Amino acid sequence: MTLEKEIHQIKPFRNMYHNAYVNLIYTGKWILQFTSELLRQYNLTPQQYNVLRILRGKYPEAATVIYVRERMLDRMSDASRIIELLRVKGFVERNICADNRRKMDVLITQKGLLLLEEIDSRNNRVMDNKLSTLNEMEVSHLIHLLDKLRDNDS
Repeated sequence: MTLEKEIHQIKPFRNMYHNAYVNLIYTGKWILQFTSELLRQYNLTPQQYNVLRILRGKYPEAATVIYVRERMLDRMSDASRIIELLRVKGFVERNICADNRRKMDVLITQKGLLLLEEIDSRNNRVMDNKLSTLNEMEVSHLIHLLDKLRDNDS
């Protein structure tokens, strides 16, 4: 279905760039919505899931909050608050530096690793299914175009 029909657009877009811009925002929200629905079953937000994945990538080493923040998909999120929520749930451990209380190391726990394993087994199927309307060449082209679009920011 075209974006115009999806959002019940009456007036045409100003031009193709305007259409593409709105389409990117709409499609990003669409992807985030089905990801959120999947993660809700595990009492996680997409931001918490992102932090767990970052920590798993660094495992078995600990990561600093700055390390996590620099790699987050949603850089406007409060990494410290997210880490604390994950700590309360038992998915991460944090060690506050005795010399500098603002500095802390964060490590994903075994419980966090097992949770990610479970989520990944479902999420991979859901994600692949959502994108399966595109063939591998189209997906490769999409990735290239999105990377090219972000390269324009430098």
